[in-house]
Amino acid sequence: MSDAARLLRLLSLLQMPREWPGSELARRLEVTSRTVRRDVDRLRGLGYPVEATQGVLGGYRLVAGTAMPPLLLDDEEAVAIAVGLRTAARQPVAGIAEASARALAKLRQVLPARLARRVASLTAATSSSAAPGASLVDPGQLAVVAGAVEARSRVRFGYVAQENVVSRRHVEPVRLVALDRRWYLLAFDVERDDWRTFRLDRISAAMVTGVRFAPRQPPGGDAVGYLTRTMYATAPTYRAEATLRLPVELARARLGDFAGELTALDDGSCSWHSDDDTVEYLAFRLTALGCEFTVHGPAELVTHLRGLVERVGRSVAHPPGALARTPSTG
Repeated sequence: MSDAARLLRLLSLLQMPREWPGSELARRLEVTSRTVRRDVDRLRGLGYPVEATQGVLGGYRLVAGTAMPPLLLDDEEAVAIAVGLRTAARQPVAGIAEASARALAKLRQVLPARLARRVASLTAATSSSAAPGASLVDPGQLAVVAGAVEARSRVRFGYVAQENVVSRRHVEPVRLVALDRRWYLLAFDVERDDWRTFRLDRISAAMVTGVRFAPRQPPGGDAVGYLTRTMYATAPTYRAEATLRLPVELARARLGDFAGELTALDDGSCSWHSDDDTVEYLAFRLTALGCEFTVHGPAELVTHLRGLVERVGRSVAHPPGALARTPSTG
């Protein structure tokens, strides 16, 4: 490895948010600790604020909160960030699509021309839309709760339950989880002395109290697994069964994430089975496909679609321009 390549590799490692022991840097770069110290001095000379701490637990790190020289990313890291920012637009967080676009523009400005072209090509060739059927999360509330999780600090907030009952909660926040089309907070409710799950879009006026708490492990050690088990155990689940007048591959492409079970019946149609906790969302997915379909169940979905047809029919009962031609009275 050339000196320049080794220096870039060292800088790439230091940009990770951790403190690196000199011996580990030497092992990764396949050089001596003396060479690492010399390369660190060279980075400092180039304007990179590398801080060194002494002792058994000491090491090197870049100083946080300091104006940094241009961001250093390798090809895989640049592509990973671009993909992450594009897919972030699908998250139900208010303003996330616009913020992602701004962040991508800033990223391209600090990347070398070769990587900037790769990122530009990737973003131009892909598109994202906000997750349908999901209530938007206030990014300010999300940031407050995320900070409380990281700091292991208790937080108070207002919460609207499914029955529209408003309450104040005092919790120890353990993990944020993005599941399906929503964001959830898994927390230990101090006043109820038990675990609770909260939807982020129903949280308001979140305030960190500053009271720290001891680390807690989610039930079973897995926050996502716990949320999935408890949500599906308590929420009503509807299993849609329908025949789609659409080729199976085209149906899979249009349904996108969580397509459900699709089975080809012939070249132009397929069967679709999908589970969800609301018939409204199942109906939305069917009507958004842009094809003819036949619903075989459940009865709640059939009833909802019939009501939807009646409402749509009433809204277009008059032919175009009929209202404009109706003479006024009085």
